[in-house]
Amino acid sequence: MTKLQNDRFLRALNREPVDVTPVWMMRQAGRYLPEYRATREKAGSFMDLCRNAELACEVTIQPLDRYPLDAAILFSDILTIPDAMGLGLSFNTGHGPKFDRPVRTAADVQNLPLPDPEGELQYVMNAVRTIRKELDGRVPLIGFSGSPWTLATYMVEGGGTKEFGKVKGMMFSEPALMHQLLDKLAQSVTTYLNGQIAAGAQAVMIFDTWGGVLTPRDYQAFSLKYMQQIVDGLTRENEGRKVPVILYTKGGGQWLDKMAATGADCLGVDWTIDLADARRITGDKIALQGNMDPCILYSTPQRIREEVGNVLASYGKGEGHVFNLGHGIHPGIDPENVAAFIDAVHALSGQYHA
Repeated sequence: MTKLQNDRFLRALNREPVDVTPVWMMRQAGRYLPEYRATREKAGSFMDLCRNAELACEVTIQPLDRYPLDAAILFSDILTIPDAMGLGLSFNTGHGPKFDRPVRTAADVQNLPLPDPEGELQYVMNAVRTIRKELDGRVPLIGFSGSPWTLATYMVEGGGTKEFGKVKGMMFSEPALMHQLLDKLAQSVTTYLNGQIAAGAQAVMIFDTWGGVLTPRDYQAFSLKYMQQIVDGLTRENEGRKVPVILYTKGGGQWLDKMAATGADCLGVDWTIDLADARRITGDKIALQGNMDPCILYSTPQRIREEVGNVLASYGKGEGHVFNLGHGIHPGIDPENVAAFIDAVHALSGQYHA
């Protein structure tokens, strides 16, 4: 096992002392970087980029070569599982993901296979192995998946949506069928993340992008229940080290206490709740990740530094904070502003760990 040269991220997730607050960004390997755009063009298509272990490794490491980030995150997509279930995934420029065969009936749900991490999804495991080897202990590698509810949203809608009419229609009119779909997805996500851990992921994150569109009752029944099922089934130690689990529900600040009760190690927090309130709600017993508004990065380096200071102050002194954006970085961000952001986190956070 290669010794980690920088383990701040894992230490923070475990609420252990660090010298400065660790930082990484959701979508840190992405379209805001010119080097990413060049590699993406070379790959031919987005999914071809995901399926090529060497190129996925290349774009995973690109932001680390630019910035002193404290973690790498596997370059992949949350829709790999539904794609492996045979739904015919494609990405149309400007229109997002689309499934040729959406899931709408009981027969559709029944016919969904459970993908094999070393079969249909082996390209993801190969990417994890390739990235771990290339990182050579530089920083930890994060694996990830979409949550069952979020995956179901795309699968039932057939792509992106603003109304959630089809998926909520199924949830309200055929709740038993929706539970069957979510249970099958929870099984698949558990197997998938355990495969990533076996391949070398040193922490895993579950992205519940659309949990926040649900009522409190429905969030617990149709989203959190299945994330709990996944957390209960995950491998929590590998290579002689704990494998921390991060849960993130966009728009889920009101449910942080219930999320904390799952047994996850860290909760991702978006910008709609103050970190001081999040820390109080969770009883200061779980690590928190976040939560700067990504749009701050459209401003000036001075304003970015000021906002980094505000976020650090909102969390306050003590361990258990991983600095991140409240959601993914936008494609139009100036890479120089990202440099100002990362540098500010490391420069200003030491006082909170003395």
